[in-house]
Amino acid sequence: MRSRIAGTGSRLPDRIVTNRDLEAMVETTDEWIVSRTGIRERRIAADGEFTSDLALAASRHALAAAGLRAGDIDLIVLATSTPDMVFPSSACLLQKKLGIRHGAAFDVQAVCSGFVYALATADQFIRSGMHKRALVVGAEVFSRILDWKDRGTCVLFGDGAGAVVLEGSTDAGILSAHLHADGAYADILSTPGHVCGGKVLGDPTLKMDGGAVFKLAVRVLEESAHEALAANGLSVSDVDWFVAHQANVRIISHTAKKLGIAADRCVVTVDVHANTSAASIPLALDVAARDGRIQRGDLVLLAGVGGGFTWGSVLIRW
Repeated sequence: MRSRIAGTGSRLPDRIVTNRDLEAMVETTDEWIVSRTGIRERRIAADGEFTSDLALAASRHALAAAGLRAGDIDLIVLATSTPDMVFPSSACLLQKKLGIRHGAAFDVQAVCSGFVYALATADQFIRSGMHKRALVVGAEVFSRILDWKDRGTCVLFGDGAGAVVLEGSTDAGILSAHLHADGAYADILSTPGHVCGGKVLGDPTLKMDGGAVFKLAVRVLEESAHEALAANGLSVSDVDWFVAHQANVRIISHTAKKLGIAADRCVVTVDVHANTSAASIPLALDVAARDGRIQRGDLVLLAGVGGGFTWGSVLIRW
């Protein structure tokens, strides 16, 4: 028994913020952003629009694509670093909005690797037979933890949500998942503030050492990709589509070059989505599935990396 992706869905906020718009907000230029990141625009959530709201729309689209109703789902795993509130989890809030009153629901926090972690987690529940159908979601409103005066970080991120429906299968699905973490790198990407006594202590905005993150990301994405292929006796030439975390087009291209994967086999959406953290991989998956690039039988390699530091890969026979 494996777990296969039966449907995908996504949701982006309506508000588009271009690089030109950012030129009026912070000392930067469209040329600088594009040349270093490949990003041209991003979506920003409206006031009163929360992670669970974006997750709800993405989940409904995934359910429709799978031909299922919300009541068919008995497990929700939601990856986010920007939950609606401290608790309850955004997964439970999503469950309520979907009208589901059975099964399990919980959040996974692995920052930009969150969807890979959530997918690997749900896969184990499906494989074991403990749950029949799972909704796996990556959803973020990173715009709310950015310092909009820090040109090194505020230009990189956006908001959005992506979702997939997992169900049991005997002939296709997730071949293997490989997860890793090393907390020794915690300081190179973090949001160090916290709540205590009703006050925010420390700095609640995202901090990043861009150079250190770039070097580590390329190295571990390559290693994790090779790990997944080796575990299944496959080679890079067998991969039909490479869907990496959409942080920076240079990270994707450098990793693909090291792996020997052609640019036309890489799914890239960072130019119009920016870095949506845990939402980036499912958003890219939904785009490629809906435009017909990813077909049944294709071998799809997912690879994520994020703060923690966390990273991992999932190999899927679509």
